[in-house]
Amino acid sequence: MNETMVCAVGNVATQPVYRELSAGPSARFRLAVTSRYWDREKSTWTDGHTNFFTVWANRQLAVNVAASLNVGDAVIVQGRLKVRAEAREGQNRTSADVDAVAIGHDLARGTSVFRRAARPDTAAAAGVPTQPEPDWETPVGPPSAEPESVRRREPATVT
Repeated sequence: MNETMVCAVGNVATQPVYRELSAGPSARFRLAVTSRYWDREKSTWTDGHTNFFTVWANRQLAVNVAASLNVGDAVIVQGRLKVRAEAREGQNRTSADVDAVAIGHDLARGTSVFRRAARPDTAAAAGVPTQPEPDWETPVGPPSAEPESVRRREPATVT
């Protein structure tokens, strides 16, 4: 299916609203995207028109959005554009939504600290015995007098 994928750079305009639904977690927030241009007459950057998008996030992305984003945060949103036209209170309205695939802070406008989301240990939950972590450390000190065949370790297998 052909879908219109967009990448929007802007600011979080509303606090994300998080909901637990029967289909899984969902979060939404409004994104303000303002174009800027160089005004030659004034020799300054000038704000252009501001577009507002409703950004929808689902499943783990929704959980992470609720924990990470606040009003005013500079973000980059990638996702599928959905344009809706509807008649409400006798007026025709058009709205643009983004069904987000990825959302992140805009590092061109600030700093961020990444923390990997905690996931349940599926191997332990399934009763699969865990394997010990391989020893990746390089020994410190002078090389030993052992022959190369004794010193060489077998590479660890990854399953």
